[in-house]
Amino acid sequence: MSNPTPPPLPDQPADEAARAAQPPSAATAPEPTRPAYDPATDPDDTGVPQSLTDDAQEVGRGFMRALFDLSFRTFITRRLASVFYLVGLIAIGIGFLVYFIGGILNGVSALWYNPGGGIALIVATVVLVPIATLLLIIALRFVIEGVVALIAIAENTERTAEHTRR
Repeated sequence: MSNPTPPPLPDQPADEAARAAQPPSAATAPEPTRPAYDPATDPDDTGVPQSLTDDAQEVGRGFMRALFDLSFRTFITRRLASVFYLVGLIAIGIGFLVYFIGGILNGVSALWYNPGGGIALIVATVVLVPIATLLLIIALRFVIEGVVALIAIAENTERTAEHTRR
């Protein structure tokens, strides 16, 4: 089996080709300054500020607009991911406490009528409950990261589609 030949390299690097394709006036003109962020002109209208000088009230209005957007063109998941993660961590923490304390108490009460079973229940609780809790935290993080990644892909795809419609 013969090795395939690599594709030929371009004659010039991409940045040189881009400069050569620009009109001479564009190459010498200074770069324009970026205007201040305006949530009303933002194509994805998430309300997330692009600069530190944005008004918090504008961000709140953008969020409320996105929350009641019936066309689902704006996404709120990325801004709420940390809230979902915190709520999930609290729920997992409460579950950990309930199962850990319950397992220890059941193990201690079982010591009176079945010492071997009580010791086994205590050891199993001390070993298995923290492992299960750690696995649940990892699974929660994976799910939230996956959803956020899908939303980011959708947002980037929309921006790319808008830029290619020219």
